Amino acid sequence: MSVYDVKEIPKDTAISFVQKYHYSPVMPRLTKHFLGYFLDGSLVGVLTLGWGTQPKHTIKKMFPSLDTKDYYEIGKMCMSDDMPRNSESQMLSQTIKWLKKNKPEMSFLYTMADGIMGKCGYVYQASNFYYGGSYKTQVYMMENGEKLHPRSSKELLKENCTFSNREKLFWMTKDFMQHKGITMVEGLMFRYLYPLNKKAKKLMLRESTMEWTRNYPKEHNLIWYDKTVKPKQQIEQPSFTYQDMKYNKTAISQSSLEEFML
Repeated sequence: MSVYDVKEIPKDTAISFVQKYHYSPVMPRLTKHFLGYFLDGSLVGVLTLGWGTQPKHTIKKMFPSLDTKDYYEIGKMCMSDDMPRNSESQMLSQTIKWLKKNKPEMSFLYTMADGIMGKCGYVYQASNFYYGGSYKTQVYMMENGEKLHPRSSKELLKENCTFSNREKLFWMTKDFMQHKGITMVEGLMFRYLYPLNKKAKKLMLRESTMEWTRNYPKEHNLIWYDKTVKPKQQIEQPSFTYQDMKYNKTAISQSSLEEFML
């Protein structure tokens, strides 16, 4: 078993590594720690810790008495392509050790597996995370195959308003999406949680609004729908790609790097 030297690294180094090795190059906004995993002096992995888009809402929904100070969420996690298959599980194990040593006040490590991208969360399952169920989510699949989150569709919504003679829109209209070759894809996100101490584990049983088990989802639980049509139609797994990134680059350029990396 490899033992990594784990230490915080500059965010620019983390960004470069993630953009090279992660399937999605778009970085989370609320990142507090950029951890580098070194083997024989070489950077072989990166994991970021922070929160998602609604930090307080996320923890309050699971644990009404807790707040953002009580948990971190994994933002990005990736390793270089030449690392063995089980390396990410070892990476998670050492992340948990790092948290217990450097953030002893933390109760939970939270993360999600992106079912829309065909991810069930096998690495979290192998690391004994608890599973907290799934929820539906929607993203746009652009004409070039790029995955675009609805939060990043501001400019397209303006264009859609002009196209549809509407004053304001929060979601693209079906006629506009068909005009642009855009598909709205609905899929699942899977919740995972790791208690960092005995008190947190007891809290899972006593207070949480969700049932946490180790009855993990598998590939047969993955499902996708095309919501561009009505009624929505079940489809095969979409083939998202960032090879010719266009829309996410635009979203990033319209905000400062600091806004994306708070």
